[in-house]
Order: sequence, then C-alpha cells, then structure tokens
Amino acid sequence: MVGSKSFISDLHSKYAEKTWNETFKLVRRCMDKSRGDTKPCEPLIRCLKILHEALNVSSLSAMVSRLEIMAKQRGMGSHLSPTETTCYLTADMFYLEVLLLPGGEVEDVKLAQHGEAPVSSESLLQLLKSKKFEEFSVKLKGLSSLYNIPGDNETKIKVYTALQFLGKDLQKISHLPRALRECNLQVDMILNGRIGYLTAGSEGIPMTIQYYISPSDILLEMSDSERGSVGQLALVTVGPTDSTHKLQMASVIPQPPQLDAQGLPLFSPLCEVLNEMMPACFQLKLQPPLPMLSSFVEKLSQITDVAIADADLQWAPFPQLMMTLLGENGGNKTWDGQDAHFLVPLPGKEIHSYVLPGAAWEEAALRGTLMSTIPFTHPAHVPALLELLRHQCAINTLLASCITSLRPNPGPVCDLYCEVLPESGSSLSVTFHLSDSDSLSVLLVNVADSRKLTCSLFAVGSESESMAEYVSRVLKRCMSIPVTMRALNRRLSKRTCGEPLPACSATISTADVSPASPLPMSCEADGSLSSGSGLESIGIPTTSSAVFSQDAMGPDTTATVAESAFCLPVAEVNTNPTANPYPCASVCVYSHWMHNNHLPELI
Repeated sequence: MVGSKSFISDLHSKYAEKTWNETFKLVRRCMDKSRGDTKPCEPLIRCLKILHEALNVSSLSAMVSRLEIMAKQRGMGSHLSPTETTCYLTADMFYLEVLLLPGGEVEDVKLAQHGEAPVSSESLLQLLKSKKFEEFSVKLKGLSSLYNIPGDNETKIKVYTALQFLGKDLQKISHLPRALRECNLQVDMILNGRIGYLTAGSEGIPMTIQYYISPSDILLEMSDSERGSVGQLALVTVGPTDSTHKLQMASVIPQPPQLDAQGLPLFSPLCEVLNEMMPACFQLKLQPPLPMLSSFVEKLSQITDVAIADADLQWAPFPQLMMTLLGENGGNKTWDGQDAHFLVPLPGKEIHSYVLPGAAWEEAALRGTLMSTIPFTHPAHVPALLELLRHQCAINTLLASCITSLRPNPGPVCDLYCEVLPESGSSLSVTFHLSDSDSLSVLLVNVADSRKLTCSLFAVGSESESMAEYVSRVLKRCMSIPVTMRALNRRLSKRTCGEPLPACSATISTADVSPASPLPMSCEADGSLSSGSGLESIGIPTTSSAVFSQDAMGPDTTATVAESAFCLPVAEVNTNPTANPYPCASVCVYSHWMHNNHLPELI
C-alpha cells in the first residue's frame, strides 16, 4: 500500500510538472512570436489538448487522475487494476470499484461495506457519468464519516456491527402494530410512530428518522413534490466518546417480541446478550439543529444516562435561538434584552402585532441551546427521546408562528396587539386587548406534549368552557398563535356584539387546495370527519379505530383511517403497489404559512 501511494504521488508530480512546463513554453513562444505569424503554434496545440483533457476528463488517464485526487482529499487510498479497467478507492471499512472503459467513461460503480459483497450504486454511477465530481467527493466524505471512530480496524468493525444491530432493532420497533391517529399514513408515522418515519441508510447516508412535521411543512411538501423531506430529521450514527460504553453486539429484542403497557417491546438486558465496551456511543444527529430549553436538555440525560458536556453547548435566550434558526435575526445574533416586536400579516389585510418582552425571556430557566447531537447507548432510549423532541418541536412551532422579518414602523395600524410571555418551560400566555373592551384578556396555552395542547381563556364574557375548548381545537389544528388569535378575536367580538356564533365547522373543497385530490370532505369542530365526506364510497370509514405499522403498506396488512385531529393530502408513502395508501381528500389544517399564501380560510 505504501509503494502504491508513492507511485501515485510520483504520478501526480510528473503530471503537474508536464502541464506546467508546457504552459511555460507556450507563454515564452507567444511572447517571442510576431503578431503576423499565422503558422500553427505546436506548443499551444499540445497545451490546449492537455488542458482540455484535464478539464473535460475525456480520457482514461484523466478519469483515473481525478478519482485519485478525490480519494486523497478524503483520506482514502486508490490504485488501478493491472488491466487498467478498474480503479479502487479504499478505506478501512469500505471500498469502491469504479469500472472504466478505454475512453475514460464510467461503466459501473460498486460499493462494498465491511463484510458485504460489492453492490452497484446507481446514484454514484450517475454522479461520475455526469462528471459531478464535487458531489461525488461529498458522498465519499459521508461514507467515511459513518466510521469516524478512533482506534484500530478491529474496534471500527465492532462499532459498525453494533450500529447494524441497533438499526435492525429500530426497524423491529417501527413495525409493531399500533393505533392509527391521522388519516395520512406517513404523517401519522412521523407524528405518532414510536420510531418516527424510518428510512434505511444507504450509500453514505445513515438511517434517517423523520420525527416531527408542522402543518405548514406538510403543505410545503404538498406544493413542491421535488422539495424532499421537510420537518425535523434525525440521523442514526455513532461517534467517539472520552469514556467507554457498553453497546449491543446482537439484537436486544427477543423473538417473538413481548409488549409492555405502552406498546413497546420488552428488551433483554445488555448483560444477557453479546456486548462490548467501546470508546463510542450511538448518536441522533438532528437536522436542522433543534432549539431546546435547558429543562428539556436535562431530561435528555435522564433518559440516556449519558452526560451531555456543557462545554459543547452555547446557551442563549430562547427567542434569540428561534430568530437565528429562522433567519429572522437580521444578522444580529446578540440578544440585547430589549423587547422584540414582530408584525404578522393575515388574510383580508389584517395585521397582528406580537411583542416578546426581553426581561421575561432572560430568566435562566428559559435559556436554551441549539442541540445538534444526542448521544445514547440503547434502542430503548429512542422512543422516549423522540417524544421529548416532538414536545420541544410543538413549543417551537407555536413560538415561531409569532416571529417574522417584519418590524413595526409608523405606517401600519394593527388589528390586534398581543404580548407573548413564558409561564413555564411548556406553557406561555398571550395577553391581548379587544377594541370594544376596556380590559385586557389572556389566553394561557399549555403544551403537555406534542399531541396534548390545551387553552384557558381569561376574558370578560367568556366564562363558558366551550370557548376554551373551541380555541384548543383551533390551536391543535393550525399550530399557529396568530391564526388562533384571529379566530378568537372574531368569536369574542361577535359575542360582545350579540351576533349569533357560527357553527364550529368548516368545509373546504379540494379544488381550493389540491387539484390532485378528487374527493370533497369536511371536518367537524371536534376534529372528526363528518358524514357525507365521500370517504365511505371508497371503503374508508370516517370514525374508527385502526391498527398500523410502518410495514402496513404490505399486501397482507390492513389499515383504516382513524378519527383525526387534522387531515392532509401529503405525498404518498412509498408503498407496495397492491397496498391501499388511504390518501386523504382534503385539508382541515391551516397555519400562518397558509394565510400568508392567501389560501382559503378555515376560521
């Protein structure tokens, strides 16, 4: 291997020296020649040929040279087969076979990971065929990062084996049957699945978990099918640690699995299965990084028993983290402790003003950090971690709905003025003033978890529980404080004026939202699907319990649509052709994003 590297280094030096010499001679010749000489310049022709070959990779030697350069950049070895038909890019835990044609074209690319036979990779092949060398180099970096563990090859092999068994156990958990809560299978798996929406790793991309998606993200995915996954993602990887941890070297889920009261499998103790002490632990790498309150960060360590080094965390007032992540900080990443003012436009030229008082958000308990990596050591930690992450995402979504790039100026007159105050780590209050009232009103929002949001209203003339229930339903559907306040403001104004209150329901035709969804339907105020929605005609009951697992798309599995808090037509899950994807026909969720895009109103 050392001799091969020396040979490659010499080859690079000779190639660079040849190109430099030819270019130098070309410059000297051009300077010496008179302008009237029309004879072909041989050095120029030779130099142009060399440059053209290097830039366009139009020969076998140019392609080999480019592959060797990319391998060297990523800390990998490379060598050419004796027949000069295959270029090998090698690392400790994997290698690539690039099959070449005499003209320098790429015939095939095969990837072989540790202990596995080489498998053709269509995506890597297309990158080289299209000569997208930068993207190909990024793929090499991703493959190398999967095994970023210090130590010898034996240690890396053990870590890789532990990661493989973890992935298999997570897939087993995701396939366990459970009740279906949403009428879209993929959305239900993301929001309610024990392991979120799981995608197996391939070609340098680790196993991916999509664990939260907001109503506005769902519509973004609907409106742009080429956008890819939206919402919150977590990559399942491994990483080095200062101390050793006991990691599984076999499955910890007995077969057949036995379930506890929460529907999770009973895990075998690590001491009863094959395990190894390693200077590494599993990791959830969050994309994008998630703003987390200090109290939630403490709960992460309580779940995993793995300490998160405080030195790696950058603490800041929570609104500052949200503004930075949303790109609404105007390049100023410092929090000066002053009140933050935002204007939120709504349909009908309605404008709300939201103030986040600086002093209230400066308390130590309400400071947060951007979490990008969560260490853990056991597959049983993942469901609990995902529930905690979803809880934080629900809080972040509500707060983000009040944060925009618009700032107050002398021009606009707002229809509603609100002040958003933190009451605890999982609750906040919205103080507002109705135009026809002499007193302030307060809406208290409590986020018990990502699925349990309740509102308490303290306003004159709103003592009935029905008003609080109504506001809670609206908030859960849209996950937007401005939209909820708009609905509440209208309802309270009509009650004050003695006008009859509208029925708490909405019917949106699919033509208003998505032409691809042919079935009209309606949603009642309590979140259930109304009769006459058109779903009965295709055999989907509107109110029923359901059992579903991530592999429910197989031909031997049945699933029905459950009573749902919101129903959205999202891109279908990649299903077996014989399976029924049970698409929803309409939209019953609206958010600030929808209102800014002037979609039909629900409230």
